[in-house]
Amino acid sequence: MFESLTDRLGSVFDNLRGKGALGPKDVDEALREVRRALLEADVALPVAKSFIDKVRERAVGQEVLRSVTPGQQVVKIVHDAMVETLGTTPAPISLAAAAPVVIMMVGLQGSGKTTSTAKIAKRLTEQQKKKILMASLDVRRPAAQEQLKVLGEQTEVATLPIIEGQQPVDIAKRAVQAAKLGGFDVIMLDTAGRLHVDEALMTEMADVRAVSEPHETLLVADSLTGQDAVNVAEQFHGRIGLTGIVLTRTDGDGRGGAALSMRAVTGVPIKLLGTGEKLDELEDFAPDRVAGRILGMGDVVSLVEKAAETIDAERANKMAAKMKKGQF
Repeated sequence: MFESLTDRLGSVFDNLRGKGALGPKDVDEALREVRRALLEADVALPVAKSFIDKVRERAVGQEVLRSVTPGQQVVKIVHDAMVETLGTTPAPISLAAAAPVVIMMVGLQGSGKTTSTAKIAKRLTEQQKKKILMASLDVRRPAAQEQLKVLGEQTEVATLPIIEGQQPVDIAKRAVQAAKLGGFDVIMLDTAGRLHVDEALMTEMADVRAVSEPHETLLVADSLTGQDAVNVAEQFHGRIGLTGIVLTRTDGDGRGGAALSMRAVTGVPIKLLGTGEKLDELEDFAPDRVAGRILGMGDVVSLVEKAAETIDAERANKMAAKMKKGQF
């Protein structure tokens, strides 16, 4: 997903790393290139601007650590700023509520919502030994309910029986009731999508939310749609309130900007990445790992971290020696 961004940033950092000393002019030139690379990768303009400002503030006038070059240190600063932009720490799906915990899946048509619902259900069943009930509330798309039923059979996860003609709000009520009676730990509501965000969709989502009271409301967004995915996230969050984002098709050759913009624009954490079509191709979103993947320079980052640890240890030893001598 990040190949083009990784290539562009790689050439910027290769130029920097070859220099023995960096002046403000070198940093400005490099950051101009980084900004261009971010915008070409579909990162939202305000996010790119704030990212560059953060890096510039930390890079200019920073004390250079012994045993690393200024260029290597800038790579580390960019890495840290990227981790912050992506969300600092992983945010797993929360089940910290009274059973049955409701997880409501929302998003546009074609984003991979139904498959993601089954993937998450399979994961929670296998990894956390939870008893899951999946329910399709999509009465608009032909065979959508049937699709979830088939996925339930493949993953050995229970699905709510289909009642022809029943409307989404009533299906949600029936799912909650069935889950309580059946002793289920988690209910996954696979809601309907539209080709674009419209008032009818948002009203339906708000109504379903009101009757089901979800603990998690997850937006499934197609990473290949770039800036559009960010706009969709903003609209959904503004109207119904999201608790997390699942980015799909991250194995594609998209520009990766959606992942970098999502958290910064909405304040909502990316929780999971869909990495393929198979039902086990789902992984936790770990900001530091993703930043490392984008920069492709884990060796440099760990080198600078080690140098900083050495300096800290030396300072601590000097301080201890001073305290011993009573010079404190």
